[in-house]
Amino acid sequence: MIELAGIVILGILAQWVAWKLKIPAILPLILIGLLVGPIAQEFLTDDGSKWISPRWNGTEGLFPGESLFYFVSLAISIILFEGGLTLRMGEIKNVGPAITKLITVGSVVTFFGAAVAAHYIFYLSWEISFLFSALIIVTGPTVITPILRNIPLKKDISTVLKWEGILIDPIGALVAVLVFEFISVDAGGEYTITAFIEFGKIVLFGSTFGFTFAHALNFIINKKLVPHYLMNVFALAAVLGVFVLSDVFAHESGLLSVVVMGMVLGNSKSPYLKELLYFKESLSVLLISILFILLAANINFEDLLLIYNWNTAILFAVVVFILRPLGVFLSTQGSNLKLNEKLFISWVGPRGIVAAGIASLFGLKLAKDGVSGAEYITPLVFMIVLGTVLLNATTARIFAKTVGVFLTKSDGILIIGASKISRLLGHYLESNNRHVVLIDSNQNNINKARELGLEAIVANIYSDNLLDNIELNDVGYLMALTPSSDINKYAINKFSKQFGENGSFRLMTSQEIENGSSNIKEGLFSFTDDYNSLNAAIRKHPSIQEIELVDKEHYESLIEITDNDKDSIPLFIKDDKGELNIIPSNNKEGITIKEGSKLVYLGKPIDVEKV
Repeated sequence: MIELAGIVILGILAQWVAWKLKIPAILPLILIGLLVGPIAQEFLTDDGSKWISPRWNGTEGLFPGESLFYFVSLAISIILFEGGLTLRMGEIKNVGPAITKLITVGSVVTFFGAAVAAHYIFYLSWEISFLFSALIIVTGPTVITPILRNIPLKKDISTVLKWEGILIDPIGALVAVLVFEFISVDAGGEYTITAFIEFGKIVLFGSTFGFTFAHALNFIINKKLVPHYLMNVFALAAVLGVFVLSDVFAHESGLLSVVVMGMVLGNSKSPYLKELLYFKESLSVLLISILFILLAANINFEDLLLIYNWNTAILFAVVVFILRPLGVFLSTQGSNLKLNEKLFISWVGPRGIVAAGIASLFGLKLAKDGVSGAEYITPLVFMIVLGTVLLNATTARIFAKTVGVFLTKSDGILIIGASKISRLLGHYLESNNRHVVLIDSNQNNINKARELGLEAIVANIYSDNLLDNIELNDVGYLMALTPSSDINKYAINKFSKQFGENGSFRLMTSQEIENGSSNIKEGLFSFTDDYNSLNAAIRKHPSIQEIELVDKEHYESLIEITDNDKDSIPLFIKDDKGELNIIPSNNKEGITIKEGSKLVYLGKPIDVEKV
């Protein structure tokens, strides 16, 4: 009982430490597992026992016999299903051919290169070498996100790294499953036609079961055939059921089936998808916390001694400093990425949850079946995972500055709300070369924004998930434009530090306007206009105008006209180089007018002759 409670407590503590230090959670989780497992066994206990002893074989420990194998299998199935839910085919189309090549050409380079390296450096059999290389193909988004979260980068770089990690997870898992099946068909013997038949069965049953049961689950949920309070746990039971059923028909096809199931559900239009995703995210955090402490603790000190030599450092160097850059440069040849951007992407390739989890799963299984060299799989993969996470977590920011991809000026704009006002402003800003992202909880508003070609995200600002979006790394301005003054104020208080380092602004409230509050530092555009004023102006004149400015006096006269005329509202000052500066509500103070500047305003064209 103490060990079970200790795993959960230590796991959540590790997650909190990772959040506090802004590092991937997998790092403290594995270190804790090693501490309470092999390190405690060798140095901290008198009888040579572990503080937490999962035990793969035997009658003692938390998971005696094959029960650890079953738990790891089920936990990974849920984690991979949650990963599949995050895949959006529409977003994948926008990231360009570089992503496609990275998950194909890059995977091939790693698969064959790492296998050759493992074979000749550690003298492993070709079967075990290729299983090792298949397992380290993946770069997980759960480890990339914390590393890049606080590094201001161009959107293209963040997008490439994020989507590579998401898309390559199921690919790496599938390749590892196929190689494992090759080995397990004859316990490492010669390949036979039986292995190819098993491959076909894995692909057939995995994809068919995943696709079919995803639509069935979607139908059941949408038709409300289960009550709302049972929806999440019913979906969990369905995922476990599909995993086990698929595995019965084709051994090891369950992993593929749950990935396909997640992908199909993730791209459905179910109104309950967001709630289902939140539940699976919370469950995945708990399972990951338990899983990796268990897996690291299950490693024996003898296994660590197997890789305690210079060969390990050589293999790590080959994987990180030769194969990763080679794969990236071959994949991005002919793309719009510059040399320094390719170098940075080559540097950032941490392995994550899927690699470590499946490595332990297959390593345990093959070792139990007596396959020669299987004992190297888990410690070698854990070494790659820990090494790449530690390397990237400590050096990514420095390396970004060294190669010149670190943005010294974050001029992207995050707009809270995607109403007609936000969409019009966002479209104008995008056409003037500003990176704009709109967020809203209303799917209809988001769809309309995307139809205009704007980047828009369905998000609840009361959730912390928005802070994890690495594609917002170049955002330095925050504009809260919702009809709710409470939401606008909350957004400023919560997100100004993360996204508003250059300026955080919100619309004035009607009460502030009535009280004549013209000195509110985050007030936006005008101290005489609120959301209703903007909405009224946009209904009459849904366009944005520009007028050239002569000097500061000319600007102030135009502002006076807009204060008196509710059909025209000032927005930005556009300088002679095309740079836009947001006009605050105290729009007459601190404004510098240079020659060639223009006033950008919303609504009815101003009669120039009256100025």
